[in-house]
Amino acid sequence: MRSDRHARHVIALDVGGTGMKAALVGADGALLYEARRATGRERGPEAVVETVLAFAAELRAYGAEHFGRGAVAAGVAVPGIVDAERGIARYAANLGWRDLPLRDLLAARLGGVPVALGHDVRTGGLAEGRLGAGRGTDRFLFVPLGTGIAGAIGIGGAIEAGAHGSAGEIGHVVVRPDGPACGCGQRGCLETLASAAAVTRAWQAASGDPAADAADCAKAVDSGDPAAVRVWHDAIDALAAGLVTALTLLDPRTLIIGGGLAEAGDTLFTPLRAAVAERVTFQTLPEIVPAALGDTAGCLGAGLLAWDLVDAKATPPSSPSPAPHEGPSDTHTHTPSLAPEVTA
Repeated sequence: MRSDRHARHVIALDVGGTGMKAALVGADGALLYEARRATGRERGPEAVVETVLAFAAELRAYGAEHFGRGAVAAGVAVPGIVDAERGIARYAANLGWRDLPLRDLLAARLGGVPVALGHDVRTGGLAEGRLGAGRGTDRFLFVPLGTGIAGAIGIGGAIEAGAHGSAGEIGHVVVRPDGPACGCGQRGCLETLASAAAVTRAWQAASGDPAADAADCAKAVDSGDPAAVRVWHDAIDALAAGLVTALTLLDPRTLIIGGGLAEAGDTLFTPLRAAVAERVTFQTLPEIVPAALGDTAGCLGAGLLAWDLVDAKATPPSSPSPAPHEGPSDTHTHTPSLAPEVTA
C-alpha cells in the first residue's frame, strides 16, 4: 500500500457470504488502504446491511483522516442477483437479501457521494480484464471456480451483463443431464460437478474423510492416489465440457480461470488445457490462463466501478450547439476525466 497525504481515492467493498474485503483505491488503481471484516450473516440480513454501511462509513472516515479528504465515490460488489442500473441487490441467498436498495443506503450513509453496485463475479472480471490476466485482451471469459461457478464476459474493456443482468451464468449450463440435482432446479449443472465445493464433496466420499477438501484432493492427485485422480479427472472432464460450450457461443480470445480450484496450478491447468483442446472441433482454441489478482479481484473491480462513476460525472454529455440567439449555456462546466488509466 502507498502513502500519499493528498491522494484522491474511492471506497471499494467486496461483500461475501462470510467475509468482506475493502480498500481505498487511488486514481491509478493503487491500494492505499485495505481492511477485512466478517459479514456476520448469522445475525440476520438487517444486521449484515448495517455492518456493510458501518464499514463503508469507517473507510470514509479513515480516508478523510489519513489523506486529507473523503472518498469521491464508492463501489460495492455483492453476490446473487443484482440490478446494477437501479442499484438494487435483488436476491442473495447467502445474505438473506431481497430487493435491497443498497446503492441508495450507501450513498445516504456516505454523505451523498456517487455509489456503484455490481455483481461480485462480473466485478472481479472487470478487474482481471483491466488490471490482471485479461489486460490487453479485447474479448475474454473469466470463470472463478469456488463454492459455485459463474462467469464474466469481457468485451472491449467492459463486462457484458446481459439484457436482464444474468449473462455469464456458465455454472448452470447442463453438462450431465443425469447428474446431481442443482439448487437452480436442473440436474447436472456444471457447478454441481466441477466447482471447488463439488470436488470437495466427491473427494470426501471417495476418501472417507469428512474433513477433506478440494485442496487435499489436488495434493493426493500429485502424490498419485488413484481415487483422487478419478475424482479430479471427472471434474476436469465436466469443466472442459462447460468451457467448450461457452467458447462455442462467445469465441473468447482468452479463458481466465480463477477461484479456489485454480490454486492447484498446473495440477488443474495442464489436464484442463488438454481436455479442452481434445473437445474443440471447428472452434478456435483460446489461451487458458490463471487469474492474476486472486481474492483481491472483487475489491479492485469495485474500485474501478467507482472511478468509472467519477469519470462519467466529470464528462458532460454532448449536446447540439446553441442557436445564435440563445447565447452560450452556463449550466455545464467541463472537468477533465479523473478515472484511472487502466482500461485495456
